[in-house]
Parts: sequence; structure tokens; C-alpha cells
Amino acid sequence: MKPQTNQFLACDKPFEEAEIVLFGAPYDSTTSFRPGTRFGPSAMRAESFGIETYSMLQDRDLAEDACVFDAGDLELPFGAPDRALDRIESRAAEILDAGKIPFLLGGEHLVTLGSVRAAAKRHADLRIVHFDAHADLREDYLGVKLSHACVMRRCHDILGDGRIFQFGIRSGTREERRFMEEGHVVTELFSDTTLPAAIEKIGKETPVYLTVDLDVVDPSELPGTGTPEAGGFRYDQLVADIRLICPKLNVVALDNVELNPGLDPSGRSTALACKLLRETLLSLPSQKRN
Repeated sequence: MKPQTNQFLACDKPFEEAEIVLFGAPYDSTTSFRPGTRFGPSAMRAESFGIETYSMLQDRDLAEDACVFDAGDLELPFGAPDRALDRIESRAAEILDAGKIPFLLGGEHLVTLGSVRAAAKRHADLRIVHFDAHADLREDYLGVKLSHACVMRRCHDILGDGRIFQFGIRSGTREERRFMEEGHVVTELFSDTTLPAAIEKIGKETPVYLTVDLDVVDPSELPGTGTPEAGGFRYDQLVADIRLICPKLNVVALDNVELNPGLDPSGRSTALACKLLRETLLSLPSQKRN
């Protein structure tokens, strides 16, 4: 992998030295409503220079207090989700095998499955912490099993019962709700009040994949997403949750997905996504701080 000149903020450390590796998956071929998330990763890089590398909230700076390499975007075959997922899995596996944390930028939520596959092959006891407006637990969508609407169901196929913890869910089908109520996944509808209990249950040593669908944020704050749902989280609520999770859990891989910059001419959605990414990167434990 070679360094990018158009990297996210100060994520320009050499790959060999990096602790975290960003990579983009510009893919939205199964999007069921408003496409355009394929442009999310490049928009975040281009507009990240509108914010500081320094976080006043954490008194940490990406340039000085983190070691992140931006590997750029994958080239993915549109119309072939199985092949796209293979390429995402291969890149995540390469990063994991190098002893680093892969941080995937989507793209639609289906891209998460490729990265989860790689993490699950290296961590048999993997758990997923999932923030989203949508349950994504359908068995299929219009007869297709590889869909953004089914991504958590496909992850459940890999991990089994009780290993997926969902927060902020406020949209789904009756069948998805029954799947939750049967105990296959642990879901808190609408809110995040059970997050501390979930963190305690998962434990510090258990490997965790953290996936954040940006539509968990209320569309009044982040309208630039393909399937907006009213009644969502505030930005500061989500950041507080991320800052609770990252130091207390063993996050081995993670992603931010579903930014659709073309749907928000104001740019505030991309600005929010950039700031969330900065705060998440600075929340992850780093050897440089020890």
C-alpha cells in the first residue's frame, strides 16, 4: 500500500508505523432508496480540511496523538456484491494480519459484511456493537440476501445468537422485531440507555467490531444519508457513546457508513461525519499515549 496525497486530515503516517488504517469502500449497488453513498469516503477526505486536527473535547490531536494511515479507496465492481465483499475482506485481512486496526469508510452498510468476515476469521469470539436507525435484520430484500437491508442478518449467520448489540434502532419490519424478541440479537430500540450494561457484559478482553450507520443521527442534523429516519440521536449523544466504547472495549475493527454527500448541498452532513471520524480515531487507545 502506498500513501495517499488526498488523505483524511493528518492520517498520513507510514503504513508500517500506523496503529489504525483507514480505507474506503465506495459501493452502493444494493441501495434501495437514494443512491450516492459511494461518494462518501472521497467527500470526507476532501472536506476534512474544514475542521481542525485538534479535538477540544479530548485535548488530543490527530497529528500528534494518533498514528493513522489512510490507504485510500478500494476499486470495487458495481453490480457484483459478492466480489466487492471479497475485496473488502481481503483489505481488512491484510490490515489485521499486520497487527493494525482496520477502519472502513462506506459506502452503503453492506460493505460492513466484508470487514466483519475478516475480523471473525481472526477472532472466534467476536462481538458487534451496532448503531443504526434500521435493524438490517431481514433474511432477504426482494429475494436478495446480500443487501444493505440484510447486513446484520448476514453477520448473525457468522456470529450466532447474542453477539450483536444494537442501539438507536427505530425502523424495521415485524419479522425483524420478532427476530430481536426471540433473543437472536440484543437490541435497544430508539435509545442507548443500556449501553453501559452491554459494555460490562461484553467485557474488556472480548474482541469487538464497531459499526456506525450515520443515519442513527437525526436527519435534522445529518440529512445527507440515503434512508433518513426521524427521531434519531444527537451528534453529541453519539460521540459520548463512542468515547464510552472505545476505551472500555477491545475494538479490533470498525466502520462509519451511509454518508450520502450529494443529498446535502449545505455540507453539514459531511462536516458532521468528518468530526465524528476525528473523535472516534482519537478515542481509540493508542500506544503513543502510554
